[in-house]
Amino acid sequence: MIRQIIHIDEEKCTGCGICAKACHEGAIDIVNGKAKLVREHFCDGFGDCLPGCPTGAITFEQREAPAYDEEAVKKAQQNKPVEMPMFQKSISKLRNWPVQIKLAPMAAPYFDQARLLIAADCTAYAYASFHQDFIQGRVCLMGCPKLDGVDYANKLSNIFLSNEIQDILFVRMEVPCCGGLQNAVQKAIQVSGKDIPCQVVTISIDGEIL
Repeated sequence: MIRQIIHIDEEKCTGCGICAKACHEGAIDIVNGKAKLVREHFCDGFGDCLPGCPTGAITFEQREAPAYDEEAVKKAQQNKPVEMPMFQKSISKLRNWPVQIKLAPMAAPYFDQARLLIAADCTAYAYASFHQDFIQGRVCLMGCPKLDGVDYANKLSNIFLSNEIQDILFVRMEVPCCGGLQNAVQKAIQVSGKDIPCQVVTISIDGEIL
């Protein structure tokens, strides 16, 4: 049958793949570095692929072509493998390991003159910019009083006594259970007998700073 269908100018095509991604029917593939209309019966002739082409290599034409087969397109889409998302590389700001309070050695070299971050476990998941806004430039310790059978106050006071800590940034969730960790930090400072400045930041369950 004679119908409207796309035409790809191979000389103009750079093989960028934008058209293949824009074609919801899957009619276009990149073959040997060029876009190809490999399934003419998948092309509906509406041209979703046209606007994205940076070189103007795609146009419409009227010519003999098989009819658009909507059922074949649906079947192919149902059988299409699920693509895993592309993960963007990010730079970790973490300076020490381990980070769990219960595992941290009390006299590790990185504690000397450290600016300390003590955070509830959930905060790193609730607050998207946790590394950039909180970990950067600090030694990180994390814990959850509901999950760890550890006397945080005793462990933290020993860390404070064994090292010169410049200051503490304490990051917690708005939920009540984080109060136990905050109390442990405050008690540890008192037990150490040192005047360590401590700033408290509270994160909402919606991931916002309160």
